Amino acid sequence: MKYLSTRGHAAKAEFCDILLGGLAPDGGLYLPETYPQISREELARWRSLSYAELAFEILSKFITDIPVVDLKALCDKTYTAEVYRFARPGDDPADITPVRWLEPGKLALLELSNGPTLAFKDMAMQLLGNLFEYVLAKRGQEINILGATSGDTGSAAEYAMRGKHGVRVFMLSPHGKMSAFQRAQMYSLQDDNIFNIAVTGMFDDAQDIVKAVSNDAAFKAQYRIGAVNSINWARVAAQIVYYFKGYFAATRSNDEEIAFAVPSGNFGNICAGHIARQMGLPIGRLVLATNENDVLDEFFRTGVYRPRGTAETHVTSSPSMDISKASNFERFVFDLVGRDPAVVAALWKEVDAGGAFDLNGTPHLANLPSFGFVSGRSTHAERLATIRRVWEDYGVMVDTHTADGIKVAQACGDLGMPVVVLETALPVKFAETIREALDQDPERPQELEGIEALPQRVEVMAPDVEAIKHFIVDKVDG
Repeated sequence: MKYLSTRGHAAKAEFCDILLGGLAPDGGLYLPETYPQISREELARWRSLSYAELAFEILSKFITDIPVVDLKALCDKTYTAEVYRFARPGDDPADITPVRWLEPGKLALLELSNGPTLAFKDMAMQLLGNLFEYVLAKRGQEINILGATSGDTGSAAEYAMRGKHGVRVFMLSPHGKMSAFQRAQMYSLQDDNIFNIAVTGMFDDAQDIVKAVSNDAAFKAQYRIGAVNSINWARVAAQIVYYFKGYFAATRSNDEEIAFAVPSGNFGNICAGHIARQMGLPIGRLVLATNENDVLDEFFRTGVYRPRGTAETHVTSSPSMDISKASNFERFVFDLVGRDPAVVAALWKEVDAGGAFDLNGTPHLANLPSFGFVSGRSTHAERLATIRRVWEDYGVMVDTHTADGIKVAQACGDLGMPVVVLETALPVKFAETIREALDQDPERPQELEGIEALPQRVEVMAPDVEAIKHFIVDKVDG
């Protein structure tokens, strides 16, 4: 399997090369040349597999430059009940990602938050940590990961990479914009290879810095800058697995269609669902849910993609989606425009210059319905109401982002098929809003009691690309 850039000016590469590189040299994102097509026979055989076995089957379609015995060992090492140990009462820990029905046959949650940082990002990031360590050891190399987080990516990356040989992590986050629990998860880590930088701005400012550094080819090469944000294809590939696993858990036969409702800010999570659907998984609808930062909902309603600046980006109670420039959206648009890199490059030339693009009046917008997307948005008042209603009606406590997914899914009306909402995190990560909604504290795993009181180690910096580069150089060369 070879990979190409969405902008068409980068040499085709294999998986291990793009794993370590992040952005393509032309500023685009990597995608496989073609999406593997899954036969009915494979779907039937995969239905009974464990999560680790299924991950190996799917990832081996995308990763052809790691020996199969090694790839299987990496999957077996990653997807264990010991790693994803925070299963809820009544769940089988061996399931890794159990489905919990709220309304049998109609509405369910796909539990993705049993990992070490209590968020769905662990599903891909734990594998990424093991892949990085494996590839770096084979090549005798080191890497300096530069990432940006709006909440959960940072802690998932740091917990996956802490103590890993040959890896340093420099994680940017928006100063004061995450929940207290999210900040504590990241900033309390004292590992020598973990560096937290709180940027005095929004997530998009941090994400812009990551892209700017990645686009400095000389600096990137000299300091071996890598990425763990969902611009890294390996993240997206790993997330494809739980769409298949969730489908199998929610259906009895492969003739059924279901909808997945996905809270989305950066378009990475739902991009994996889009690719699973392109591979042949019977997904009838992909329900995209945003919060007040509704740039993605706006596109699917109007055909206009209009990223907003920091001043227009709202600080909300579902902070991991406080994003107005959706990095992974470029991957979907590449497919939408018939995989024409010249069209994508022209569209993102407008975006990168601070503009927008409008697909109305183009043949590309006519293709949109065939991809199965519906979308909607949720506000603070609506997510509070959803948290209350889910608690009162089903006895299940959900976090703010999952609430956005449930609200939008239900607002779409009867889709004619069961809807599985992708859970994004455990409620404890957003305790302040849970208290506002339910007047009680969410439960937390015992080993995480008092995490907010631990000493924290973080550098507060302006959103300045050169200053961030100097920080990295100082830590690497010092």
